[in-house]
Amino acid sequence: MNNNKKNFNAYFFVILGLMFLAAWMFRGLSGQETDYTKGELTENLEKGEVIEAVIQPNKETPTGVARIFLKSGEERTLYVTDIQGLEEELRSFGLDPQVRDIPRENWFMTSIFPILLVLVVGVFFFVMMNAQNSGGGGGSAKMMNFGKSRARLTLDNKVTLKDVAGLQEEKEELEEIINFLKEPGKFTKVGARIPKGVLLEGAPGTGKTLLAKAIAGEASVPFFSISGSDFVEMFVGVGASRVRDLFSDAKKHSPCIVFIDEIDAVARRRGTGMGGGHDEREQTLNQLLVEMDGFGVNEGIIVLAATNRVDILDPAILRPGRFDRKITVSAPDVKGRREILGVHSQNKPLAEDVNLEQIAQTTAGFTGADLENLMNEAAIHAAMDNRAFVKQEDIKKSFIKVGIGTEKKSRIISEKEKRITAYHEAGHAILFHVLPDVGPVYTVSIIPTGLGAAGYTMPLPEKDEMFLTKGKMLQEIMVSLGGRIAEEIIFDDITTGASSDIKKATKTARRMVTRYGMSDHIGVINYDDDDDEVFIGRDLAHAKSHSELIAGEIDQEVREIIGDCYGRAKAIIAEHEEILHRCAQMLLEKEKITRDEFESLFDKKQAGQEVSLEKI
Repeated sequence: MNNNKKNFNAYFFVILGLMFLAAWMFRGLSGQETDYTKGELTENLEKGEVIEAVIQPNKETPTGVARIFLKSGEERTLYVTDIQGLEEELRSFGLDPQVRDIPRENWFMTSIFPILLVLVVGVFFFVMMNAQNSGGGGGSAKMMNFGKSRARLTLDNKVTLKDVAGLQEEKEELEEIINFLKEPGKFTKVGARIPKGVLLEGAPGTGKTLLAKAIAGEASVPFFSISGSDFVEMFVGVGASRVRDLFSDAKKHSPCIVFIDEIDAVARRRGTGMGGGHDEREQTLNQLLVEMDGFGVNEGIIVLAATNRVDILDPAILRPGRFDRKITVSAPDVKGRREILGVHSQNKPLAEDVNLEQIAQTTAGFTGADLENLMNEAAIHAAMDNRAFVKQEDIKKSFIKVGIGTEKKSRIISEKEKRITAYHEAGHAILFHVLPDVGPVYTVSIIPTGLGAAGYTMPLPEKDEMFLTKGKMLQEIMVSLGGRIAEEIIFDDITTGASSDIKKATKTARRMVTRYGMSDHIGVINYDDDDDEVFIGRDLAHAKSHSELIAGEIDQEVREIIGDCYGRAKAIIAEHEEILHRCAQMLLEKEKITRDEFESLFDKKQAGQEVSLEKI
């Protein structure tokens, strides 16, 4: 009923606009406005300023309109009540006025145009009503359907949990919901309530959307999918209308699943913007809160949502009764990565030397999307080489391309810059090799990459770690500073090439002090305010959680950590200066060296040495 009322209003304004257009046209044809008086004409005639006059009689004679042309080039218009008297006056001053014929009636404007106007309005009204009733996707229907939901309905979903690899625990948590959708009576018999919402949170690419599709496919229920940004428009009230329309459609297909991807686009915490609490996004969120657990009853509708920014969601939407469950979808472990690689290599012919187990071990930290991209890049590389199968070498090259960037072998680099880069990367590599918790080295290269780096040193993480230790973080800072230290030792000078390394080391040290409580002087207190930086309105009026005195102590502690790591890393590289020269020389010759080639630079005694944690 409301939609029909809105459409009627739209048609009314369109018809009103056409009527104004017609009135303007009739006004233009009815005559011209006069801006001249009889006294002014007599004055101009006496001064001899009139050179010509044209008289146009009206149908209601003896009236008419006279156009008077002056010597100055002006043209004046005079409304005439006595045409004959005006002619005599003009001739008395020696002028011969032109008197035109009486205009005939415009049969088109008086007879045809009104009929055409009625026909145009009628056809327009009919087309708009027909588009509205048919629900078609034409431009007119879209124009009138701002408040309609843009969710896509899938009734025959082919994706099942078998297509989801590497997320065993997450699948087990969601199987209860699948059973509830299949056999609701078994749960309601004992007084259990179906979960109203499940929030899937995790890093980008971990498989949240795939999990949602698999749940709908396993339960064989209708699946509505929509993005959070599809709710929000520039027109106030449209988002809330779309939320109402979405849940109205879902009720007709109950039991069903409604999946909202990137829900943080619409469910961000209220009261944190610059425009107060009456913006379009907050109205949309309020309507979503009401639909999920308000006065309305949404039996049989399960809302699945995915986000990688759960920290910025409004607390009201996270409470039980709206999102009853929060499932963290984390990056896969080595077993999960092996399963994911198996799924993404099913349709790719692999050579005999491809070892998926080794790839799984060397891709710690990769998400499912990263692994799919890795195998796809390897297949593209094989096709570019005109091969019908993928080799291990293709995957290795793709690993570097995905992790570091495309190598720019054609870029011209001076010999001096090559030498500086070789020692810089050798400094990183030595620390990766010697320090016990950050290595070993996978590849060292002085070939520029697409990310703007003059070279790179890629480590090879061989195990998954759930958390970082203080010792490992200190070692990571030392490795980051290794390139700058090597430049200083060899060239007694430094370059700007270590800027990103210094930034990374400083960020790690500051987090150790402010976030992880790893400072002996500051204590086990969290002074990190990064979580509030996403809210501009809150940040403007937000008081810092620490004083200026504490801020100075934090800066001092960060400076001490960086300085201490710099000194210890410099001592290690100075101890292995011979290896530094040999590694740089090999890089200048080959441009890229592997793990085996790098480790061959150390003799057996040196290869067996490790720096103890007490020394760092």
